[in-house]
Amino acid sequence: MKINGNEIRPGNVLEHQNSLWAAVKVQHVKPGKGGAFAQVELKNLLDGRKLNERFRSADTVERVRLEQKDFQYLYKQGEQLVFMDNDTYEQMELAEDFVGERAAFLQDGMTVTVEIWEEKPIGITLPQHVTLEITEADAVVKGQTQSSSYKPAVLENGVKVMVPPFIEAGEKIIVDTEEIAYVRRAD
Repeated sequence: MKINGNEIRPGNVLEHQNSLWAAVKVQHVKPGKGGAFAQVELKNLLDGRKLNERFRSADTVERVRLEQKDFQYLYKQGEQLVFMDNDTYEQMELAEDFVGERAAFLQDGMTVTVEIWEEKPIGITLPQHVTLEITEADAVVKGQTQSSSYKPAVLENGVKVMVPPFIEAGEKIIVDTEEIAYVRRAD
């Protein structure tokens, strides 16, 4: 779908310079001389490069709609993560690097959303929160409240997070997968 340069919004996915770009920041500028334009910070969805581009209102760009499909995480095989399409039951392998450090939060049977463009996966979204058990937690030092009241802890998947002093090893907590941070105790 073609849109004008002044209609670009953060989060839009655009086809520009024969590649796929996500608009990260958009600033509309009206200089004293000349026509108005949109200063757009773009991030390449295929290789991660960044680009700053000016689009005048007369410029047209192709806005791309990505297909979003739910997949179920099955298992890890070497450096590959295996997912199953919830509708067709076909399996798809993604490199662990594709998911990044959040791959540590994948659990058997977890449903993730994969963004697909022209039959090629270009993004993955994990659930916002996961429940994990604390395997190690530092002891609380009395009188430590003047500094940060959080202490380091290690989760069952090996990831380190900061938790409140009342959290002990063996407890289950809810962790934010985007921020990789403690949210609250699990029920």
